[in-house]
Amino acid sequence: MPRVLRAVNRVLLALVGLALLGLGLAVLAAAMDLPRRWGVSPPDGWSWRGPDDVLLTRADRTQWRDEGWWWPVVIGALAVLLLLALWWLLAQLRRRRLAEVLVDSGDGVGALLRGRAMEDVVAAEVESLPGVERARVTLVGRRSQPRLRVGVLLAPQARPGETVRRLHAEAVEHARASAGLAALPVEVRLRAAKHPAERVS
Repeated sequence: MPRVLRAVNRVLLALVGLALLGLGLAVLAAAMDLPRRWGVSPPDGWSWRGPDDVLLTRADRTQWRDEGWWWPVVIGALAVLLLLALWWLLAQLRRRRLAEVLVDSGDGVGALLRGRAMEDVVAAEVESLPGVERARVTLVGRRSQPRLRVGVLLAPQARPGETVRRLHAEAVEHARASAGLAALPVEVRLRAAKHPAERVS
């Protein structure tokens, strides 16, 4: 998915850049009256031929409004553009999760470790600690300098200080050593599990 997203981003940026460049050159040429000076005839139907002309005349803007197909096409095209923009935005937000970690294999080249696999291993080790009901681990940062975000749901009898200490000393340290990283910063968020009130007789 990250490779596909990178390719889509490059294509979109290239298309938008080319469109803006073409429009800017056309505006500049018309504003400087270059077609008349150079003896070049604009294409047929091109309304902007000189500095005093407008890009779209009133006739151009209103010629299709009375057609029955015009408004459904406009609304449909805008809806498609909106959906594509929302997909792109959500994909950008999802990219914050690190897909792979660069592991020093000792040969100068390195190997790639799947980020999801590392997250699952750390989460399983955190959940094995006393007083932890559930753990959610997210890998962020760069491939060569990853960081962990750990959300921990604590049981009522848990000792938060001891849990955080063991999380750093065991789960995080094991992951750091296994990946051959010099450091593995971690952000821990603790939350207490809700439990029903006890009746005292």
